[in-house]
Amino acid sequence: MSEGLGGFVIGYVPAGIGEEVSDFTSEWEGVRFRTRVWERQVEEGWRVDLRVHVLRGGRLGTLDELRDFLADYHERDITQWPLVEFTEGGVTGLVGDGEAFRLVEPGVAIDVRADPELVPEPELRAVVARIQRA
Repeated sequence: MSEGLGGFVIGYVPAGIGEEVSDFTSEWEGVRFRTRVWERQVEEGWRVDLRVHVLRGGRLGTLDELRDFLADYHERDITQWPLVEFTEGGVTGLVGDGEAFRLVEPGVAIDVRADPELVPEPELRAVVARIQRA
């Protein structure tokens, strides 16, 4: 169990994730981010293995609005972003291409990004499903 992040507890982190952990706070287009990053040192420098974002903002009213916001934020073409709906542990969200996210309630969302070589999709869904209010 990971210590709190923006009012949430991260209940599951996959094995093999880098042990260097950092927290950040930022804002983009009216949405506030609380972010935790797990990374490891590699020959070329540092490599991010896993990122958890707790997002808060009025424009995150529905799962579709969250998807649209994240597409803009990550500069993705939404028509080319292969997302699939999932339900795990009573949590419903979208997953695809090394990212899984869900709307906790209107205005509050969880977004998890990971290196797909280290964190396969079932593990990514498990991370998102086990992030709960502190």
